[in-house]
Amino acid sequence: MQKPNIVFIMTDQMRGDCLGIAGHKDVKTPYLDSLISNGVYFPNAYSSCPSCIAARAAIHTGLSQKNHGRVGYMDGLPWNYEHTLAGEISKAGYYTQCVGKMHVHPLRNLLGFNNIELHDGYLHYYRRPDTKSNENQKIADDYFYYLKQQKGIQYDVTDTGIDCNSYISRPWMYEEELHPTNWVTTRSIDFLRRRDPRKPFFLMSSYLRPHPPFDAPQYYFDMYSNMKLEEPSIGDWEDCQRLQKYGRIFNSNTGPIDKELIRQAQIGYYACITHLDHQIGRLVQALIEEQLYDNTIILFTSDHGEELCDHHTFRKSLPTQGSIHIPFFISGGETALKNIGLTPSVKNNLFELRDIMPTILNMINQEIPEDIDGIDITKQDREYIHGEHSYGDLSNHFIVTKNDKFIWYSQSGKEQYFVLEDDPKEKHDKINDPQYAQRIEYLRNLLIYELKDREEGYTDGEKLIVGITPKHSLEKSKL
Repeated sequence: MQKPNIVFIMTDQMRGDCLGIAGHKDVKTPYLDSLISNGVYFPNAYSSCPSCIAARAAIHTGLSQKNHGRVGYMDGLPWNYEHTLAGEISKAGYYTQCVGKMHVHPLRNLLGFNNIELHDGYLHYYRRPDTKSNENQKIADDYFYYLKQQKGIQYDVTDTGIDCNSYISRPWMYEEELHPTNWVTTRSIDFLRRRDPRKPFFLMSSYLRPHPPFDAPQYYFDMYSNMKLEEPSIGDWEDCQRLQKYGRIFNSNTGPIDKELIRQAQIGYYACITHLDHQIGRLVQALIEEQLYDNTIILFTSDHGEELCDHHTFRKSLPTQGSIHIPFFISGGETALKNIGLTPSVKNNLFELRDIMPTILNMINQEIPEDIDGIDITKQDREYIHGEHSYGDLSNHFIVTKNDKFIWYSQSGKEQYFVLEDDPKEKHDKINDPQYAQRIEYLRNLLIYELKDREEGYTDGEKLIVGITPKHSLEKSKL
C-alpha cells in the first residue's frame, strides 16, 4: 500500500470557536468548513501551555509541558530533544519540509526536518542590536529576506505601524501576494513542484496569522467592517481594575478600553482568519491539481487561541477558553482516510497538542517512542488535561475536562470553576456554589496529583501552596 502524504497546516493564535462549522456567528471559513465536513472534527481540542514556544514544544516532541520543560514563554533556550515530530516521520521514509513558523532556538534549528523555509514573524529577541548576524531575523528569516528582495532593504512588516502583540488593526499596505500568509502558501505550493515524486512527503505549512499584527489585505477588512459583530463575552465575575489601569496601552494584555477599538480588533482578527482560509483553499486546490489530494492526509490546528477582549483580556497565556481552546481536525482525500480507518465524523475525544506526533506516527505505521506523553487521538481518549502558564501575578494552572474546568492562580490563590457544557463562554463562575463543592474538590485533587513532583514546590501532596515563584522553563529544558 502506498504511504499517504501528510500536510500539517498550523496556524498561530486561532481560537477554537472561530470556524463557521463551529457555529461562530460572524467568522467566514468556507474552505476550513469544507475540509472538516469531509473529515474528522475534534471540538474538545486544547493547548495545555498557551503561548507560542511551549505549545510548539508539545507538537514537536509529543511531550507534556512538565516533560519538555517549557511552562511559559522564554526565547533563547536551545531545543535539544531526542525525538521530534519530523525526525520520527523521516525514519518512515518521508521527505519532511516546513514552510513558515518554527519559533525554536537556534533560529535555523532543523528539528528533524530535511528542509525549512522560515518565517517566524516579528520576534523581538532576534532583532536586538547584539544578535549574531546568522540569528538576526532580517537575514536568517527567509520571508523577511524575500520581502527586502522584492521591496528594498528598508522595508519591513512593521511599516504598517502595528506591533506584533497589539490589538490595533489596519489593512496590509503592500501588494497582497507579498503578505506573509500568501508567502507560506506560495512556498508550500512550490514545494509540491520540487518534491521527489518517488517519496511520500510530510509538509508542515505553518502560518503566522491570525496572530497580530491584524493586517489582512483590504478585501478581507471590507467583509467585516459593516457587519454587526457579536460583542466579547463578559462574565458576572469580572474585575475591571486591570482594564482601567492598562486599557490605554497599545499592546496591553487587557485589550482596549475603547469599545470602537475593540470592534476594530475583532474586524482585523476575523479578516486575518478569512484571508488565511482562502490561502488554505489555494493550497488544497494545488494538491488537487497535482493529483496528490486523494492520497493526502491533512491535519489542522493552532498553537493556542486569542482572548480577543473576552473578560477584559487580550492575547493568550490565561486559562480562559479564548486562550486554551483551539481548532483541530483530520481531513484529506477519500483514499487516504479510508486506508487509516477514518470516515467523516465528530469525535468528542479530549485532544492536546502532544497528541499530534503519536497520531501521525500510527497513521503511517511508524513506531512511537516509548517516552511520548501524547496518545493517538483517533483511537484513545483521556479524562482531563492539566494546563498551565507562568505569567507573573497571573501565573495559572487548570484542569479541563469535556464538561468543566477548574482554575488555580498560583500567586494569589484565586480559584474558579466553570461548567463548560452549560456555560461555554464562561460567564458564570461557580467556585462558591455548594452544588459543585464535591466536584471542585475532585478537580483540585487532580491538580495536586499533577503537581506533586514539580521542582517549583507548588504542593506538598495534600494541598496547593500559594505564592511559589513560577518558572518560565524547567531545568530539563536547559540541558
